Order: sequence, then C-alpha cells, then structure tokens
Amino acid sequence: MPTHPSVSPARFYRSETARAEAFSDGVFSIAATILVLGLANPPHRPGGLGHALLRQWPAYLGYVASFSYIAVIWLNHHQAFVRIRMMDRGLHAVNLFVLFMTVALAFPTQVVADAVQSDVSGADARVAVAVYAGVAATLCLSWVALYGWLRHSPGLLESTVEPAYVRHGIIRSAMGALVYGVVGVLGVLITPLIALVAFALLPAFYFVTSEGLPGGGRATYGPSSGGGRFKG
Repeated sequence: MPTHPSVSPARFYRSETARAEAFSDGVFSIAATILVLGLANPPHRPGGLGHALLRQWPAYLGYVASFSYIAVIWLNHHQAFVRIRMMDRGLHAVNLFVLFMTVALAFPTQVVADAVQSDVSGADARVAVAVYAGVAATLCLSWVALYGWLRHSPGLLESTVEPAYVRHGIIRSAMGALVYGVVGVLGVLITPLIALVAFALLPAFYFVTSEGLPGGGRATYGPSSGGGRFKG
C-alpha cells in the first residue's frame, strides 16, 4: 500500500498572522465607515437648516465617540499583532469576537443619537446610554479574552515582547469594561449627559496606553523582525 509522509498536526491549527490582520483591517474600515451613515441632512423648513443641523448634535457627538473608539481599537489591534508571531484557532476565535463587537458599535451609536435628540434627559435617552455602555463594555471584555488567550498561549508571541505587556492589556481592558459599566449606570440614574461626555473621552485613555501601561517596558525592534517589522 502507498505510504504518505507524516505531517505535523500543528499545520492544521497554526498559521501566520497576515490574513487575520488584513481581514481585521478591512472590518475596522467598514465599521468606521458605517458610522457616517448616521449623519444625514435633517428635515427642515426653508431657512431652518442651520437650526436643524445644530439640533442633531447628538449624532455628531456619537460619531466622534464611536469613530475615536474604533480608531484606538485599530491602533491597539496593530500594537498587539506586531507582538504576535503565530495564530491558532483559539486566537482566531477571540479576534473574531473583537471584530464582532467592534462592528456592533454602530447600532447603539445610532440609538443614542436618536434618543438624545428627542429628549436629552428622557427615559429613552437613559435606556440608550445603557445600551451603548453595555456594548462598549462587552467590547472591552472581548479584549480581555484576546489578551487572556495570549497569556494562556505565550508561544504565540514574539520572544521580544515586554514581560508586562499582556498583563497590562488585561488590566486596561478590564478597567474599560468597569468604567463603561459605571458611566452607563450614572447615565441612567443621574443624567445621560454624564455618559455622553465619558463616551467621548474614554478612547483617549486607550490611545495613550496603546503600548501598555507605564512601567511595562519600551518596545524595540526585535532581532527577528524581518527587515524592520516593529516588535515589542
């Protein structure tokens, strides 16, 4: 009987990161683009365009908050993947979870804009900010899952990754989930304006900590960087 050369099972569940990165970048681009669909020419009487445009300020704020959030997600995703040398099925799964929640952000953005424009302190606005906070917090938890998988499977990372990078990633993501949950509760119990301001400001924290929390060590060009690929 003919014999077949033995093949390592690893080839069936390990892969390079290029396809996952390209797919992820495409999803982030689409998710960011979808947000602009929430901005529309408002109905108005002749001569009332200026007032109508000003009145839909919640849509502008929601666009800024959610686009900024997606932008820093893309940045953090890039910073993570320059430190990842190999993918397995578990990492593919948690990466898809991150993408799933990122695309979902467009829904509560529109819900908040519509509800707040109708009545900034009404019951619908309070429910809307709670929905946004819930989706945003779950998005943070998807990052907890991603960093948690990397902690569980350190062999997927480059050897030059900062020792505290993954731990700091888990802390940052868990903090984000907690903060979004708290501001969502405050928006429901006190005023939705608290949540709206927090939604707009929170992405700045993830921008300044995209390479980890202070004390995690500075990133360098690793010896296996392949001609300048940025390594942690």
